[in-house]
Amino acid sequence: MGSTAHHGGEGVGRRDLIKRSAALGLVAAPGMGLLSACASGGGGGDNDGNANEGKTSKSNPFGVEKGGKLDVVIFKGGYGDDYAKAWEGNFQQKLSITSTHTGTQEITGKLQPRFNAGNPPDIVDDSGAQQIKVDVLYKNGQLLDLAPVLDAPSVDDPSKKVRDMIIPGTLDAGMQEGKIVALNYIYTVWGLWYSGKLFKEKGWEEPKTWADFLAIGQDAKKQGIGGLAHQGKYPYYINVAIMDMIAKKGGLDAMKAIDNLDPKAFVGSDAAQAGVEAIYEVVEKGLLMPGTNGLTHTESQTRWNQYKAAFITCGSWLENEQLKQTPADFDMKFMPMPLLPDSKLPFEAIRAGSGEPFIIPAKAKNLPAAKEFMRRMLSKEWSTLFAKEANSLTILRDGVDPGVKLRPGTQSTVEASKAAGDNTFRYLYTEWYSEMGAAIEAASNELMAKRIQPKEWLKRCQAAVDKQAKDPSSKKNHRD
Repeated sequence: MGSTAHHGGEGVGRRDLIKRSAALGLVAAPGMGLLSACASGGGGGDNDGNANEGKTSKSNPFGVEKGGKLDVVIFKGGYGDDYAKAWEGNFQQKLSITSTHTGTQEITGKLQPRFNAGNPPDIVDDSGAQQIKVDVLYKNGQLLDLAPVLDAPSVDDPSKKVRDMIIPGTLDAGMQEGKIVALNYIYTVWGLWYSGKLFKEKGWEEPKTWADFLAIGQDAKKQGIGGLAHQGKYPYYINVAIMDMIAKKGGLDAMKAIDNLDPKAFVGSDAAQAGVEAIYEVVEKGLLMPGTNGLTHTESQTRWNQYKAAFITCGSWLENEQLKQTPADFDMKFMPMPLLPDSKLPFEAIRAGSGEPFIIPAKAKNLPAAKEFMRRMLSKEWSTLFAKEANSLTILRDGVDPGVKLRPGTQSTVEASKAAGDNTFRYLYTEWYSEMGAAIEAASNELMAKRIQPKEWLKRCQAAVDKQAKDPSSKKNHRD
């Protein structure tokens, strides 16, 4: 996915986390939750893919035969497709396999007829506004279950499985009914962003507590600068702040209560109340950047780039999306949401996840090579090639060679991810229940405009949860 971020459509193909069509894609598509699927879902069945299988070994777990061909289709959005060409060149050099490369934004237009005819490519980056929905492909039995790839020996350390080298939790977005059928490859974090240059000039320190955050907002206001900007027309973004505050205050149980449609997910949840009241304080104290409620994502982000606000909420596609608007010495920085008193998660905890779904069609002609290609995507060498070409991280743990020079904002997300360690979290209701997600966004829009108070926000969000809980299909999704 990788177009330009926007509203609830997790764009990167309608950018996942809320169907955002968004910038640089870092997430999966909203309606792509674990929906029910037929028994054949994800099965490979009989196909010609195994005709290319040769002798297997630890270094060649799928029995790839040299000299074959691989049909690769890449969504050519915010990340371009040069990274895939670099992968394909490396694959040819090492295994003498030549690739047919297609870079396109017309994923559905070009691929739906091929899937329908039983002649799909071997590997696809299924992203962008014209993404073929992963849950639909899964229900039709057109996707390979990726377990054999994830359970294969890692390229970098054959004593470990591929899945053991991946950042925890990042596979979840590609799951349908308990099976991983899409590999969401790009690692994204969400939180607050600021200008290192502005902070240095003003003598501000990165705030670790909510009280310190508000103090910077007050100081900024006195100097004619907004405290917090948000992408008002797309309340997905302010929900980054609200929902992060809830998760950090109440811990993973507070997050899971929302994903699991708990009758006390919002009303009756102390964490939810504390989180929304904290964000509302920013509104009440006049610490929002003036006009931010009426702006699109790029308008708000551009004003922030012009030093008209101290902070903005966003995911880590922000830097790539704002390349042309960001002053050379801006020194973009990412930070986790500050803590409320008695929070269950530490300051370093961040919302983190994955996007840009790569799939292997069940009827791929060269299954062994497709699986090997994906296994190598999860090697340090290929992860580093991606970072060089696309200025973005992958889901591979420590996957980028230290020699790669990342831009400041992306580099700061690397540092934040290291500091977080296993203290990461990610909501899944945005992918499982897009209608509920939209209702929560609508409530947040009203809250930020001061048309409702926190108590009413909690009520509306709980009503959205309760409505979703009545849908029988929601029982198929559950987080332990």
